[in-house]
Amino acid sequence: MDDAVVRALAKWPDVPDVFGWLRLDKRGQWRLKDEIVRHVGLINFLGRNYESDTHQRWFVQNGPQRVYVALDYTPWVLKLGASSQFETHTGLTLDTLITAMLDDEGQMLIESEHGIGVVTDRDLPTLLDAVWKADGSRASEAELLALMQGDDGQLVFRWGNIKLPLTAMRASEVPLRYRFVTNPAPTEPAPSA
Repeated sequence: MDDAVVRALAKWPDVPDVFGWLRLDKRGQWRLKDEIVRHVGLINFLGRNYESDTHQRWFVQNGPQRVYVALDYTPWVLKLGASSQFETHTGLTLDTLITAMLDDEGQMLIESEHGIGVVTDRDLPTLLDAVWKADGSRASEAELLALMQGDDGQLVFRWGNIKLPLTAMRASEVPLRYRFVTNPAPTEPAPSA
């Protein structure tokens, strides 16, 4: 968190929270009242001050005020960086990939040390080319479609020296399984397991 934000919190501890203004879309773009934020300085500020609270609601700490973020899908949006390493929409690198999933809408999800993230659609074709069958041959479109429909066909996601089973996941179950709130409200209870 920025030093100026920490100082503002100490000076004004009781500023009301803001809901319904800020959104994170599936491409990792911040949207302020549905307009894409394009100012690089503001994008960097939002990324540096992005966190979650004890109720699993994601927010940006803007000085003394928390601005809660509506999530189009997951709290993290993942993309391939210049060296083909995964990074979050805020620029954090992923050092530990835990699981890889393909949801019923055709989106790839990766769990890392930062939590769950959806891969941006721009990188999805490249990553689907890194899905293999157990016998070492590349997975076909039909096999990927079968996985999207819930048929775990023992597919493997290989990226560099990383090798993970690619499993099926229903998009509607992701927030509950990974315990985050997509549309935060002032009295939102924590998700139950």
